Amino acid sequence: MNDSNLSKYFYSIVQQDRCAVVICNLEHKIIYMNPAAMARYKNSGGAGLVGKSLLNCHNKQSSEQIKKVISWFQESTEHNIIYTFYNKKENKDVYMVALRDENNTLIGYYEKHEYRTREQDSLYHF
Repeated sequence: MNDSNLSKYFYSIVQQDRCAVVICNLEHKIIYMNPAAMARYKNSGGAGLVGKSLLNCHNKQSSEQIKKVISWFQESTEHNIIYTFYNKKENKDVYMVALRDENNTLIGYYEKHEYRTREQDSLYHF
């Protein structure tokens, strides 16, 4: 099966994920939100956030951390996922994940939520 045939499968995986998936380009513009993300961020605009800057949804300190992570992703094609924080209330770990094209060029990123045992790695361990 070639890559173009896989697109509908990947799309379905993300659509069905119970965790929020928000995909951004390198300008931090939200280009996609799955249904879980639209529901989770309903009070902040839900689906209306698509096309807006993710940085507008974060405080200054968080925005600076996001920018640092993007720079780290750009340093090496081996820099693709980083632990960003633990949400105690929801017992989940949160990561930023690099999105790369077929040439391994960084094209965007998304935030990955994992509801599981707490991460043992330190925050933003570069």
